[in-house]
Amino acid sequence: MNMDGFIHLAELQGMLMLMLLIGLIMRKTGTITEAGKKSLTDLIINIILPCNIIYSFMIEFSYQIFISCGVVLLISVVIQLMCTTISRFCYNRVPDGQKEVLQYATVCSNAGFMGNPIAESVFGSLGLLYASIYLIPLRIVMWSAGVSYFTHASDRKTVIKKVATHPCIIAVFIGLFLMVTQIRLPGFLSQTISKIGGCTTAMSMFIIGAILAEVNIKTLVSKVTLLYTGLRLVLIPLAVYAGCMLFHVNPLLMGVSTVLAGMPAGTTTVILAAKYGGDEHFATKCVVLSTVLSLATIPVWCILVNL
Repeated sequence: MNMDGFIHLAELQGMLMLMLLIGLIMRKTGTITEAGKKSLTDLIINIILPCNIIYSFMIEFSYQIFISCGVVLLISVVIQLMCTTISRFCYNRVPDGQKEVLQYATVCSNAGFMGNPIAESVFGSLGLLYASIYLIPLRIVMWSAGVSYFTHASDRKTVIKKVATHPCIIAVFIGLFLMVTQIRLPGFLSQTISKIGGCTTAMSMFIIGAILAEVNIKTLVSKVTLLYTGLRLVLIPLAVYAGCMLFHVNPLLMGVSTVLAGMPAGTTTVILAAKYGGDEHFATKCVVLSTVLSLATIPVWCILVNL
């Protein structure tokens, strides 16, 4: 990883932490109240995130691109299957509330926000293309299996109905349709979707900061959060790296897949926990700790795959 790439990564992490600090101060000063926190969470879930999802699928796509990027798409699918399996069997001894958080945070990393800029700065324009394709299965799983972790009901049919009618799931269907058909929306509509979706990172970090204001910082590092962070930042990308080496995957594809697999917990982990009764304080600890420590682990992975 060259110095420019490291600086870019540090700037991304610094921006996230600054937004988090702003949210924390707003909660401490009463600018964000408990009722306001709930309203902001609803706004993010029902409006901002769906716009962000739809816009993320509005990329140039063709049969030729699909074929040329088929390997990275396959790797991404395998990674999602691996993470889903891990989330199903590894957290059965963790208390309810925390279990859902760990399941979602294992399946859904922050690659959606950090992946593209890091892939472009480290691997160039072709790396950016591969990263865009890599993120398609992640976004689908994030808003299907991911949402189901926080959605509880007395029977499976009700759960499926709740998940299928979730605003973010509907946004995935719309986004996939626009990507496959390559239909171009009117300028005013696509710009509206883009501008609203562009608020996702800032609004999410404000909420995380507001929740962090209610957390005892001394409890941020615990056995569970450290084990999760090690799994998310070290073991998962290590498994991807080893698998790519075993099957002699193209070095560039291996690099993009490994680095994106090693991203920290997704900020939406906290949003969904706050919305659906999960342990939002625990979710905040996982996101903050993994994001801070990723400042050290991501450059290591970038250096390793570039050797």
